[in-house]
Amino acid sequence: MTEGRVNESNGCGIRRRIRYDRRAEEPPSIAAAMALAQYYGDDVTAASTQLYDYIDPDALDSLFAETNRGGSRANGTVEFETDDAVVTIRSERVDVRPLD
Repeated sequence: MTEGRVNESNGCGIRRRIRYDRRAEEPPSIAAAMALAQYYGDDVTAASTQLYDYIDPDALDSLFAETNRGGSRANGTVEFETDDAVVTIRSERVDVRPLD
Protein backbone atom coordinates (compact mmCIF):
# COMPACT_ATOMS: atom_id res chain seq x y z
CA MET A 1 0.00 0.00 0.00
CA THR A 2 1.12 3.57 -0.46
CA GLU A 3 2.62 5.67 2.30
CA GLY A 4 1.17 9.13 1.76
CA ARG A 5 0.89 11.39 4.76
CA VAL A 6 -2.50 12.32 6.22
CA ASN A 7 -3.02 15.55 8.11
CA GLU A 8 -6.30 16.01 9.95
CA SER A 9 -7.77 19.28 11.10
CA ASN A 10 -10.96 20.70 12.59
CA GLY A 11 -11.47 18.22 15.38
CA CYS A 12 -12.21 14.53 15.19
CA GLY A 13 -15.12 12.47 14.01
CA ILE A 14 -16.49 11.70 10.60
CA ARG A 15 -17.08 15.33 9.56
CA ARG A 16 -13.46 16.44 9.87
CA ARG A 17 -11.26 17.78 7.13
CA ILE A 18 -8.57 15.52 5.73
CA ARG A 19 -5.44 16.59 3.89
CA TYR A 20 -3.55 13.75 2.21
CA ASP A 21 -0.09 14.65 0.93
CA ARG A 22 0.52 12.62 -2.23
CA ARG A 23 3.89 11.20 -3.17
CA ALA A 24 5.13 12.07 -6.65
CA GLU A 25 4.93 8.45 -7.89
CA GLU A 26 1.49 7.81 -6.37
CA PRO A 27 -1.42 8.06 -8.85
CA PRO A 28 -4.01 10.72 -7.96
CA SER A 29 -6.75 8.06 -7.96
CA ILE A 30 -4.95 6.08 -5.23
CA ALA A 31 -4.36 9.24 -3.20
CA ALA A 32 -8.06 10.18 -3.51
CA ALA A 33 -9.14 6.69 -2.43
CA MET A 34 -6.78 6.83 0.55
CA ALA A 35 -8.04 10.27 1.58
CA LEU A 36 -11.69 9.20 1.29
CA ALA A 37 -11.05 6.06 3.34
CA GLN A 38 -9.37 8.18 6.03
CA TYR A 39 -12.24 10.67 5.97
CA TYR A 40 -14.80 7.92 6.54
CA GLY A 41 -12.59 6.00 8.99
CA ASP A 42 -12.46 2.95 6.69
CA ASP A 43 -9.72 0.59 5.58
CA VAL A 44 -9.03 1.55 1.97
CA THR A 45 -9.39 -2.10 0.84
CA ALA A 46 -12.86 -2.35 2.39
CA ALA A 47 -14.03 1.25 2.11
CA SER A 48 -17.76 1.85 1.98
CA THR A 49 -17.28 4.75 -0.44
CA GLN A 50 -15.79 3.67 -3.77
CA LEU A 51 -14.00 6.29 -5.84
CA TYR A 52 -15.37 4.95 -9.14
CA ASP A 53 -18.93 5.64 -7.93
CA TYR A 54 -18.13 9.35 -8.30
CA ILE A 55 -15.28 9.78 -10.78
CA ASP A 56 -13.43 7.70 -13.35
CA PRO A 57 -10.06 6.82 -11.73
CA ASP A 58 -8.30 6.34 -15.09
CA ALA A 59 -9.51 9.71 -16.35
CA LEU A 60 -8.40 11.34 -13.09
CA ASP A 61 -4.91 9.88 -13.43
CA SER A 62 -4.77 11.03 -17.06
CA LEU A 63 -5.56 14.61 -16.06
CA PHE A 64 -2.42 14.73 -13.91
CA ALA A 65 -0.18 12.69 -16.23
CA GLU A 66 2.75 14.20 -18.07
CA THR A 67 1.90 15.87 -21.36
CA ASN A 68 3.10 14.57 -24.73
CA ARG A 69 5.85 17.18 -24.55
CA GLY A 70 7.14 15.88 -21.20
CA GLY A 71 5.66 18.69 -19.14
CA SER A 72 3.44 18.29 -16.13
CA ARG A 73 0.04 19.67 -15.29
CA ALA A 74 1.07 20.71 -11.80
CA ASN A 75 -1.39 23.61 -11.57
CA GLY A 76 -4.54 21.62 -12.29
CA THR A 77 -7.32 21.00 -9.77
CA VAL A 78 -10.17 18.50 -9.88
CA GLU A 79 -13.08 18.77 -7.49
CA PHE A 80 -16.06 16.48 -7.08
CA GLU A 81 -18.71 15.69 -4.48
CA THR A 82 -19.61 12.42 -2.83
CA ASP A 83 -22.89 12.04 -0.96
CA ASP A 84 -21.66 14.16 1.95
CA ALA A 85 -18.13 15.38 1.17
CA VAL A 86 -16.18 17.53 -1.28
CA VAL A 87 -12.93 16.09 -2.63
CA THR A 88 -10.34 18.47 -4.09
CA ILE A 89 -7.39 16.94 -5.91
CA ARG A 90 -4.21 18.85 -6.71
CA SER A 91 -0.95 17.49 -8.02
CA GLU A 92 0.63 17.42 -4.56
CA ARG A 93 -2.34 16.63 -2.27
CA VAL A 94 -5.97 15.64 -1.79
CA ASP A 95 -8.33 17.50 0.52
CA VAL A 96 -11.64 16.07 1.75
CA ARG A 97 -14.12 18.22 3.63
CA PRO A 98 -17.79 18.00 4.59
CA LEU A 99 -20.38 19.35 2.18
CA ASP A 100 -21.51 22.77 3.35
